[in-house]
Amino acid sequence: MTTGSTRTRRPDVAGPRARDMSKPLPSSLSWTVLCVFAAAFTVAYFAADLPLWIPALYLVMSAWSFAAYGVDKSAAKAGRRRVSEQALLTVGLVGGWPGSLIAQQVFRHKTRKRSFRRVFWFTVLINVAVLAGLVYVAVTEPGTLDLPFLTSVAAI
Repeated sequence: MTTGSTRTRRPDVAGPRARDMSKPLPSSLSWTVLCVFAAAFTVAYFAADLPLWIPALYLVMSAWSFAAYGVDKSAAKAGRRRVSEQALLTVGLVGGWPGSLIAQQVFRHKTRKRSFRRVFWFTVLINVAVLAGLVYVAVTEPGTLDLPFLTSVAAI
């Protein structure tokens, strides 16, 4: 017969300071989402003749996001000041989410906190919806998304 005192409590669900932790999603899901996005983005880039600033924005913001996750993971291990979740989510929202997704898997960081994951995936959906809107504008109104100062620089 066992008593309640011999049971071990999981730190992620018990106690007065219960943490919002859960089992991470399978990494294959993240890699699949990333590959599907990359393929769809490539098709949209060429089919809709998207301006170069859009993939450049995704590349720059993804690199920035990847670095921010790396800095945050390092700070977490060393007990230093962390990068705020709001900053990580904002960089992802403005196009850095592919880099965030890669960093989450590479660093095994921010993959278990349920509330963060929910907001992260919501920002991904918002970003993809905005991108879909940009693709629609590029198809229906060609040239509208071109930035005048970039086209004048490219002409030189």
